[in-house]
Amino acid sequence: MNVVPIAWAIGRPTIGGAASLATRLHVYGRDRVPQDGGCVVASNHFSWIDPPVLGAACPRILYYMAKIEAHRAPGLGALIRAFGCFPVRRGESDREAVRTMRKIVADGKALGLFVEGTRQRTGVPGEVQPGAAMVAIQEHVPVVPVAIHGSEWWSLKRPARVSVAWGDPILFEGLPKGGKGYKIASAQIQHEIRRLWEWLVVVHEQGRPPGVPPSAGDLFNP
Repeated sequence: MNVVPIAWAIGRPTIGGAASLATRLHVYGRDRVPQDGGCVVASNHFSWIDPPVLGAACPRILYYMAKIEAHRAPGLGALIRAFGCFPVRRGESDREAVRTMRKIVADGKALGLFVEGTRQRTGVPGEVQPGAAMVAIQEHVPVVPVAIHGSEWWSLKRPARVSVAWGDPILFEGLPKGGKGYKIASAQIQHEIRRLWEWLVVVHEQGRPPGVPPSAGDLFNP
């Protein structure tokens, strides 16, 4: 029996609900997430609170990738696997993780990736690694860029307001399968995440009024 949908059905209102309350979560552009079909959700990453926040902000089940050390942690490993999370060996080639990523989107599911590869300590989004672009180009599925802002300051002792902004899905048609294509696509993903994040910075300064995140229709020059 596939326990992932059951885990999400229980976890979304409980874990996701708690994360939403703890961060006073505000979500912009949720309707931009494709309702069905394979896709890669590409997000920046500041804090351990980001996975439950992004899960609460996404209308679909997200199949996350997490470092293998998290899967080996007693209790935590079993919990995240119940939610469909799969392991990756950071800092080395992990063909099994790549096969898993490709199969997830090929099966019409949403793959959730924190595309910088690790949490960013500088308080701004970092360099995007090629994994999201590779999967999207290889499997001909869109990347949905999304930015998280506020979690760079969030802690249990000092909970900060957190917001999520969804971008338009991007389909990288015409780009070659290989290093050159992945580099161009990764640069565009990085550009869109940074633009969404900068928009959220301004929105926070204004008190988080209603609004629509910037569109991906503007010309991008890598």
